[in-house]
Amino acid sequence: MAAIFTESTYLQSDLNGRVAIVTGASSGLGANFARVLAKSGAKVVLAGRRAERLRALADELGADQAEAVPTDVADEAAVGLLVDRAVDRFGRLDVMVNNAGVIDGGPAEMESLADFERVIRVNLTAVFIGCREAARVMLPAGRGSIVNIASVAGFGSLSERYPLAGYVAPKSGVVGLTRELGAQWAARGVRVNAIAPGWFPSEMTGQLQDPRQVNWIERRTPMGRVGRLEELNGALVFLASDASSFVVGQTVAVDGGWTLR
Repeated sequence: MAAIFTESTYLQSDLNGRVAIVTGASSGLGANFARVLAKSGAKVVLAGRRAERLRALADELGADQAEAVPTDVADEAAVGLLVDRAVDRFGRLDVMVNNAGVIDGGPAEMESLADFERVIRVNLTAVFIGCREAARVMLPAGRGSIVNIASVAGFGSLSERYPLAGYVAPKSGVVGLTRELGAQWAARGVRVNAIAPGWFPSEMTGQLQDPRQVNWIERRTPMGRVGRLEELNGALVFLASDASSFVVGQTVAVDGGWTLR
């Protein structure tokens, strides 16, 4: 019987020679994603609004490995320039990680239209812009992997504890957008997939500082705990690399079983 796992199986996860953009890279999940891609061999362009943090991360990763490009991801002209900068600096673009996001809070009947539209703009419209601008380079090259960061909120309501209409709506939209763009571009060599993180420590999940909220999350999660940032690494490298060469339009929930309930 032929071996199921061969050396080539592991080499498919190698990102040496690849170039990636990570949005929302100044902290939390985005900074972790940038570090993981760099450790896997990729050159990484760091995008976000907090320039000092981006530059600090670029210094950490090394000038030959990373570049900080302060960017408003909801500004299509700025994202176009971001993609152009990645190509100008490193010669190509292979991976786009659309991670930037914001969160709202409170009952929907009390949420202003301005707040709702602000969250939609960053959490969904900006993802479309990032996908489209990356595809502008990837489609002519006939290759590329786009990884959108969705959320378990895209699969169901959190209103038992967290009424977040303006957050749940665009995250559901990211799941649908990922499927549609995956279908449109797969035949031309560009794969679009997504990761739906469960509960992980980050600036946006400040409730994880409250023992009562952590207890509620742990009781509702089949694995009985919140996630560790490094537990997202495998899904990211898998979707960014050739290891997922036949995976298109999928959203991978990394959530300790949260979405099973």
